[in-house]
Formats: sequence, C-alpha cells, structure tokens
Amino acid sequence: MEALLRWAAELGVSDSPPPPFYSSASTDASSSSPSSCIGRSLVVADFPDAGGRGLAAARDLRRGELVLRVPRAALLTSDRVMADDLRVAACVSAHRHHLSSVQILIVCLLGEVGKGRNSVWYTYLSQLPSYYTILATFNDFEVEALQVDNAIWVAQKATSAIKSDWEDATPLMKELDFIPKLLMFKSWIWAFATVSSRTLHIAWDEAGCLCPVGDLFNYAAPDDTSFEEDDIVEAERLTDGGYEDSNAYCLYARKHYKKGEQVLLGYGTYTNLELLEHYGFLLSENPNEKTFIQLDVNICSIGTWPSDSLYIHPNGQPSFALSCALRLWATPANRRKAVSHQIYSGSRLSAENEMEIMKWLISKCEGTLQQLPTTVEFDESLLVFLHKIQNSTNCRTDLKQSGFEQEFAVFLRFHRLELDCSDSSQLPLRLLRSLERWELAVQWRCNYKKTLKKCISYCESLVHELSCQLNNQ
Repeated sequence: MEALLRWAAELGVSDSPPPPFYSSASTDASSSSPSSCIGRSLVVADFPDAGGRGLAAARDLRRGELVLRVPRAALLTSDRVMADDLRVAACVSAHRHHLSSVQILIVCLLGEVGKGRNSVWYTYLSQLPSYYTILATFNDFEVEALQVDNAIWVAQKATSAIKSDWEDATPLMKELDFIPKLLMFKSWIWAFATVSSRTLHIAWDEAGCLCPVGDLFNYAAPDDTSFEEDDIVEAERLTDGGYEDSNAYCLYARKHYKKGEQVLLGYGTYTNLELLEHYGFLLSENPNEKTFIQLDVNICSIGTWPSDSLYIHPNGQPSFALSCALRLWATPANRRKAVSHQIYSGSRLSAENEMEIMKWLISKCEGTLQQLPTTVEFDESLLVFLHKIQNSTNCRTDLKQSGFEQEFAVFLRFHRLELDCSDSSQLPLRLLRSLERWELAVQWRCNYKKTLKKCISYCESLVHELSCQLNNQ
C-alpha cells in the first residue's frame, strides 16, 4: 500500500486542495519525491464491519469538499494502454467491430498484467484483489444456496454472458501472444470482476476507467439526505465525482465527515442482488432493495407499470406500482375503466378492495416462504456458523458443536473432500473462499425472507385496521 501511494503521488494523485491556476503540469510531483498521495484529507484504514480496507477522513470534511484528485495520466484506460503499445492498438482495431468496450478494457488489463514489472501499472496491479465474490464467481453449490429462482437465474445468466464474452475475445488475446494462464476463463473472470467492481465513469469510454487510490473508497447507498442552505452549490453536483475540465478525476465528500469516519462513495442505486452481481457484496440495510415475488401474468399486464416496479420495499410495504396493479386486478373487469383514474393516482378504492389485496399478499408471501427449503431462523443460525468456521482454529470441534454437520458434509462433497478433512486446524484457502461466497448467498436469501415476513406483518396489521373501521361503521 505504501508503494502504491508513493507511485500515485509521483503521477500527481493528491488529496490536497488544488493549487492556484491548476494545470496537469502542476500535478507532476515527482521532483519532490512525495512519500504518499494522501494524508491531508484521507488516510487508508480498516473497517472490518463496513467493507474492510477503505479511506477515512484525516480531518473534519465538509459536504461537497474535494477530497481526491486523480490526473488522467494515472487512470488506466484502454485508450491509454493502446497509446503506449501500438501493437495492441493495431490488433484491437482489427477486432473492434465485434468486441464491446468492456471486452477491450479487459484485454488491455490482462495485457498489462502479462507484462509484469514492465507494465507502468505494475505497482497498482500488484495490489488488486487476487479474487472476487461477484455472482459470476459462484460455483453451482453457492448458486443453489441462493434458493430463490430469480436470483439463481441472474447468477447463471451472468456466468453465461461472461463466458460468451471470453470466447469472443480469445482470438484477439492469442493474436497478442498472451501466456496460457491469461487465456484461461479463470483469468478472464478475474479481469471482468476487476472492471465490473472498480471502474469509474468517463465520458469517452463506456467501459470506464480504473482509478488508482480512487477505487479504495467503499460504497454508500444513495439516499434523500436533505441539504443545508450552505450546501446548495455542492448539492448541485451530479455525482460524488467525475472527470472534469482540469484533466483529472475529482472525487468529493458526499456529506460532512468527522475525523476518523469512513469516507464513502455512491456508485448509484442498486438492489442487493445487483450489488452482489456487479460488486461482490451486499448491505444489511439497503434503502434501494427491491424484493420481487412471482406474480400472475394478468397482474403484470393489467396496467402500464413496468415489471421491475412491482416489488416489496425493505420495510415490507408493497411498492406504489404493486399496490396500484393489485387494486386494479381486484376490481371487476367491467368497473376498471371507471376507477382507473383513482387507482393511478394511488388512492384506495374501498376498504373491501384493500383488504382483498392485503389478504392476497399475505397468502402469496406465506406460500413463497413455504416453498423455500429453509427458514429465516435456520439461515440466521447458519450465518453464525459460517462466519465462525471461517475464523476457526479448531474446525472439527466447532463443526460438532454447530449442528450443521450435514450441511457442511454436502459442501465438502461438492468440493470432493471427505468430512475428516475438518480435523485440520485451518481449512484450505479455496474452501475459505467458497465459504465466503456461501455466506453471501445465505445472507441474500435471509434478507429476502425477512422482507416477506415484514410484508405479512404489514398486511395483517392493515387488514386488522380496516376490519375495525368496517365494524365501527
């Protein structure tokens, strides 16, 4: 990390306020041999319960304050790689018509990895994670652990799409004389995950750019935080950062931070399944979470609401569109046209209509939960076990005390190992990584089930309230 921060400083990366009359030339700090590119506004810190390694405030920061500036010279982009290597540029040009910008950036990234210490990006590349936990890295056991059909389909589709991209790009990589290891699908998935989870948006390339030091920020879900009067100018910024006219990627504090707090970056609004698919993590409290249940075709097609708007909020309440669609569906066909304006405005039609759709939701959520092979309580206990076994110093003892010997035996059989291997004081690295992905799958399905239970409670409460109103009339 120290080497990375020194290397970045030499390229002009800095967390200091920009100097007067800022220009790309003024960022060349190599003459002063800086020891780190940060320390004035940010410091590297570890947050075990909130994303692991990240960036903390080195002092009190104000919302909208510039906290990191990364010159274009420090950004790893496909055009930069091709500008430095004319052979790569020529080969890519010959294949560009059937490759996406993301595929081209992945090829450029793997090409730089193949150069080893000869790559100008070696210091940066050497500190990238050696593995990722995005959905495409999940094996069959871990995918099935998601339990919910839609989530399983998303995971399988992601892997299939990435494999197809790899097959299409392989001729180009062979033409560039990649070593056999870099031609493997495993290497392609690693590079894809790097691009998927770490790139930042740039206007001139849909694939984005890899931003050294800037990709150390952990994620914060966007919310509707109100702005103070003196923050109005800063609040008008479109995002937490972007490539600006100063020829640098500039990142700003998304809120006020106290010294020592983790400084976070908002990537956009994602559900937990999307976070798992693209970034390899999920949030226990995600304000943008959407929980979908299987709906009849006539409910999905009855109005003009898109299918991705028919969901349940994290607090258990049906979305606006789902409530409206169910109200219209529960209305006799010959009356729908007459009341459609009332339904589209979000108004309830009647206590009877509202009770009918609430009871339907209760039945649907209960049926969905009953079809899933495990309960919330089981999943919560399993999560405790999986977390413990990953940090265990005596796997055999912890396993016997857990009550999950049968589940762990299935896990080991999938990896073609016998249960006796748990005699070892520490599990092999590949099993530890699989356990981490298994834990993520269980976390996702547990959150899914909790939302359905919240929906049942919400609907039951509303049915009781409406029943009392009718009885008192």
